[in-house]
Amino acid sequence: MKRRDFIQTCALGATALASGGISGCGSAPPRRSPGAAADAISLNGDWLFGGKFVDGADRAGFDDAGFSRVTLPHSVAKLSWQNWDPATWDGVWIYRRHFRLAEEFRSRRVFVNFERVMAAAAPMINGHALPEHLGGYLPFGYELTKWLVAGDNLLAVAVDCRWKNVPPEGSPKGRNSVDFLEPGGIPGSVTLRAMPQAFVADVFAKPLRVLDADRTVEIICSIDASVVPPKPMEVKVELREAGNRVASAAQTVKIENIGETNVNLTLSNLGNVKLWDVDAPHLYEIITTLMRDREPLHEHRMRIGLRDARFELDGFFLNGRRLQIFGLNRHELFPYAGFAMPRRVMRRDADLLRREFNCNMVRCSHYPQSEAFFDACDELGLLAWEELPGWSYIGDEAWQELAVRDIKEMVRRDRNHPSIVMWGVRVNESANNPAFYERTTAAAKSLDDSRPASGAIVGGRYSTKDWAEDVFAYNDYHKAPDASVDLKPPLPGVPYLVTEAVGQIIGVGPASAHKYRRAGEVALQQRQALFHAQAHDQARKHRHCAGVVAWCALDYGSLINSNNNVKCPGIADVFRIPKLGASFYQAQISPKVHPVIKPNFYWDFGAQTPRGPGNHAAIFSNCQRLEIFVDGKLLTVAQADRANFPHLDYPPFFCDLDLDGLSKPELRIDAYVGESLALSRSFSSDPASDQFLLQSDDVQLMADGADATRLEFKVADKFGEPRLYAQGEVSFTLEGPAVIVGDNPFSLTDSGGVGAIWIKSLPGKPGKITVTASHPLGTKKVEMEAKS
Repeated sequence: MKRRDFIQTCALGATALASGGISGCGSAPPRRSPGAAADAISLNGDWLFGGKFVDGADRAGFDDAGFSRVTLPHSVAKLSWQNWDPATWDGVWIYRRHFRLAEEFRSRRVFVNFERVMAAAAPMINGHALPEHLGGYLPFGYELTKWLVAGDNLLAVAVDCRWKNVPPEGSPKGRNSVDFLEPGGIPGSVTLRAMPQAFVADVFAKPLRVLDADRTVEIICSIDASVVPPKPMEVKVELREAGNRVASAAQTVKIENIGETNVNLTLSNLGNVKLWDVDAPHLYEIITTLMRDREPLHEHRMRIGLRDARFELDGFFLNGRRLQIFGLNRHELFPYAGFAMPRRVMRRDADLLRREFNCNMVRCSHYPQSEAFFDACDELGLLAWEELPGWSYIGDEAWQELAVRDIKEMVRRDRNHPSIVMWGVRVNESANNPAFYERTTAAAKSLDDSRPASGAIVGGRYSTKDWAEDVFAYNDYHKAPDASVDLKPPLPGVPYLVTEAVGQIIGVGPASAHKYRRAGEVALQQRQALFHAQAHDQARKHRHCAGVVAWCALDYGSLINSNNNVKCPGIADVFRIPKLGASFYQAQISPKVHPVIKPNFYWDFGAQTPRGPGNHAAIFSNCQRLEIFVDGKLLTVAQADRANFPHLDYPPFFCDLDLDGLSKPELRIDAYVGESLALSRSFSSDPASDQFLLQSDDVQLMADGADATRLEFKVADKFGEPRLYAQGEVSFTLEGPAVIVGDNPFSLTDSGGVGAIWIKSLPGKPGKITVTASHPLGTKKVEMEAKS
């Protein structure tokens, strides 16, 4: 059974789990979060982590009394937010999980599913070795039925975090050959599932002719049977909206062999369904039921959206209308945890991209990312490109076999997500390898022929020679003689998309030298947003260019061209706090939704900016006119610079703010739409009125030991705007059932005056949580609650 399945038992199946099904070492009875499968029992709690593997540590008789109790997701290394050292996770590590099965479980097939293990796993159940799984980004699982016992069961996992011949790794150059770090551990969920002898293992719902009145959904259903049933069974499929049936189909199936049997059905009469769109991401539920003697034996649930997404010669079209792609790349790495963050935290990244940065597309660079993230993309209307693990290097035949396997598993897991509109089947920025890429493309198409295949190309490979995908995707770091962005024209005769731009490469000086650190050079910080604006403006002048997915949304851990092992091309830092570079993206939304004023500068007259923002200072806004006041006096009226940014919906405004700051002046910007004042914002340059601020993303957590939320803190002026180069230490105290994930104390020096920690719940311990943060400027508190 595949981890991607969203499975729910009813009738015969549900009774098998009435008593909870499993217990841990002294743990509370298992709980099921909303929407979880009724036959799926979380094994995320009560793991015993023993550190580095020693001989026999995966055997039942091994003494694990000294192991640490941990909750998944989990990283083997203790991480800060910078200076990650791969030596801290290099090696083989041991995890152990004891559990007991309820008697009802013993008449059913039992599977264990790993969401992901970084980067190789050698599991053992009750002393029986299961096949090793290589690769860290995709789910895998095993049937455990014949090895389980009535008493204590032991699932042990040796996690190998060493450099291996596994995508994206394998290069003889070692970790310096991949532009992102991979902290090891079990950074995802582990689930135990109890299934009937025959069950629905997988469902692919493929919408057809979506723009026509006779639109349908083709259903490919896979039934997994361990025995050959004596009589035919029935498969019933329903399309539901808010619990109401929209369409249904049924078919009798005779299972003649053990293993998987595919059944094809069609849902028709769908003329009135609502289409999924970026502005109206309408979702439906597909419920597939396996029937025996007219009684439901097993039920499988999942969500879909009906939409038509096409890359054509003249751009990208969603549901028949041209949509300019406006996006960013995303790495999934988090401070303190690497990949080991819970669903809530993963989902928030999608919210940041869609609602804060106004993106309509994200490229998931350079590996399959958490399904929780794609769930959020589906709900928010954020288009996604998903690609195989890889960065520049193509390995030997064994390596390529794993890459093809990864593409198949990626497509199987995620092909029902309407947000995903492209499969990346080419290793990012790799050399052309026609034979290999024919295999990867064919692998994706064999499982889903409804989406195009592509892969990012860079540099001198700007050619369709030896290229065989559907969409030409180019990482374009081309620049004009004045160091501004100057994208290449789209190649003729092929759909064309820019999949990276700007990064740390565009600008004056050597390539990759431009580290956009909040604690770095102010003038460089101010150029980042303008470079991104230039890239999107350049792309829009070519109708044959589908758009730009720029590099990138977030800073991330890397050994290549980094600062303290943090790569800094993001328009937000590793804490997900927007930099000046985000100001362009934040303003690209209609003022009817909400007006925006985002200065592309700090209002500061310190050592680096003695005369303030200087000449030709940029302000991003979606309004029509800006009136700029200094100490209450009108300085200038600014209009959007449509002459130099003719293709943007909301170009930047420029004004002269080269001023004498001895009086510590205040700045006020009034924004108008027509003759109406839409928004006014003020900024103080006087540090004497600075304040310390603290806020949490959420006020409630699940008391499962995995759920977490971010606490953001900063030194700000009296109006709440970040203070440039703010200093000091922030120390935290916590009361209640939670722990701090992060540095305590936290020094603001390297982070540029802002930072974040995460607050993580404790398993089975609800209650009020109070976090107090202290800084020389003051003390702040936030309260939240962990709920069962």
